[in-house]
Amino acid sequence: MDANASERLAAVRNAIARTEEEAGRAPGSTELVAVSKTFPAEDAEALIHAGQRVFGENRVQEAKGKWPALKEAHPDVAVHLIGPLQSNKAKEAVALFDAIHTVDREKIAAAIAAESARQGRSPLLFVQVNTGEEPQKAGIAPEDAAAFVARCREVHGLSIEGLMCIPPVDEAPGPHFALLKMLAAEAGVHGLSMGMSSDFEIAIAFGATHIRVGSALFGTRPQQPAG
Repeated sequence: MDANASERLAAVRNAIARTEEEAGRAPGSTELVAVSKTFPAEDAEALIHAGQRVFGENRVQEAKGKWPALKEAHPDVAVHLIGPLQSNKAKEAVALFDAIHTVDREKIAAAIAAESARQGRSPLLFVQVNTGEEPQKAGIAPEDAAAFVARCREVHGLSIEGLMCIPPVDEAPGPHFALLKMLAAEAGVHGLSMGMSSDFEIAIAFGATHIRVGSALFGTRPQQPAG
């Protein structure tokens, strides 16, 4: 996969650079998070050898089995949690991840704060916002986002990098990205984790600071294991 990895990474990076220029943004102002969930360690390592340094995983357990050895071999690699976090996994998450994009309720904020203090580690933190207000999807309601960010800071002592969203699959993403940008300004944060393989160029145009790209880099995703 090495040649394919290099080609796919170059294509995505070129698209990012082109879109940043078209949007009048500073070159390199968008962080590419390569979503390696469900892909084996050797696929992630192929992208590492191609020059990628930031990766995203959905599950604590999968990342725990994949990334400690890779990070030992490549100390400059960062791994972000982009999937839901249960409070009983907070200890492992704080130990393993360099960023958590899915802070979405008081219990999680408290657990991360306690573990960060205990471990002396402070991952970058994003608050997930359910911009489509979908009942099956995690995230803070848009109208509660600014107040929740304030509680994370004032009650739990957390430093919040920004906001994250996953727009509904059957809706145009642009309005959701615009809403997240507005909410981030209200909350006084600058990070915007938004945009995936199908819409990252739109997200960049709306100011994304972190885009989460999987299939455009890795190809067709393997079957997600049950459980």
